[in-house]
Amino acid sequence: MSTYANLPAPSPEQGLNRYMQEIRKFPLLEPEEEYMLAKAWVDHGDKEAAHQLVTSHLRLVAKIAMGYRGYGLPVSELIAEGNIGLMQGVKKFEPERGFRLATYAMWWIRASIQEYILRSWSLVKMGTTAAQKKLFFNLRRMKARLDAFEDGDLTPENVQKIATDLGVTEADVVSMNRRMAMGGDTSLNVPMREDGEGQWQDWLADDSPLQDTVVADQQEADVRHTMLIDAMDDLNDREKHILTERRLTDDPKTLEELSQVYGVSRERVRQIEVRAFEKLQDRMRVLARDKGMTVREEPYAIDQWRDDIASGRLVEVFACGTAAVVAPISQLKGPGYDLKIGDGGMGPVTADLRKSLTDIQFGRADDPHGWVDRLF
Repeated sequence: MSTYANLPAPSPEQGLNRYMQEIRKFPLLEPEEEYMLAKAWVDHGDKEAAHQLVTSHLRLVAKIAMGYRGYGLPVSELIAEGNIGLMQGVKKFEPERGFRLATYAMWWIRASIQEYILRSWSLVKMGTTAAQKKLFFNLRRMKARLDAFEDGDLTPENVQKIATDLGVTEADVVSMNRRMAMGGDTSLNVPMREDGEGQWQDWLADDSPLQDTVVADQQEADVRHTMLIDAMDDLNDREKHILTERRLTDDPKTLEELSQVYGVSRERVRQIEVRAFEKLQDRMRVLARDKGMTVREEPYAIDQWRDDIASGRLVEVFACGTAAVVAPISQLKGPGYDLKIGDGGMGPVTADLRKSLTDIQFGRADDPHGWVDRLF
């Protein structure tokens, strides 16, 4: 009795021609015979009948698999995946519907092969929607029809036509075309030359900051932390706790939670938080006055921001916080507005204030206000 175990299997060792010779030995089925075998499998679970249904359609699998040879995968593996799809099709086949097994099974065969190609083509998942899968498996054919098979990037006209015909976005067409032009993933460890010297990864740019920049940033962070601790000494215990819990922790407490701790209203907690924060900001105001700048506090509505930016009166904005940091603000966005300030970079006033503060922090300038306690 035949079993699935003795089905012929394609392999690189035996060769494709040998496999094709083996599967031609299995006879094709007449419609009546196919129907009776399918009924025996569906109604009685006859494995011998299922085996005959599978073997009689192995040539169909091979023919379909041959159509996917252009994706750089071994034909033997495509056939093996197609055979799995064929078995799934036989398992789900309903002979009472009146159509042949080949008509039904070819959809299972193609789906199995296509899923295998998508899994093998790239480590990065691609073709996640039905439209993208359709694009992946039809892009080559459509490029050939448009006489653009040898082109690199497609012309805008060709991109638009392919996107319209396949029902995908133009961005999807451009992205898929570029990925397929690369021929799948390429290892960065592949030698650049035949002599084996140098690899592609040697040409990758290192986007990480320079070591001296990392050290400088760390030192500046340490100084800011020290200054913050010193500045907190000007606050009473309640102000320290509220400011810390509201602004200096990864999981800030709510006003309601802190109001229950101190037995006061949420509004009172908010007032204490604002007052403590303002004490810390006073340092920056003093520094600005020392440099001869006019410091004025007043409400500044969004409409006034917009008008002053348009007229050129407002050219730069910066923010300073609890860690005595001067940070430029280049854009202000919100519901109904998107305002760009100046040229989008750090302005001269911001840069001057930041330099003055960091010079004091790092000991490059005198500290007339006693902001920093030198430990060494």
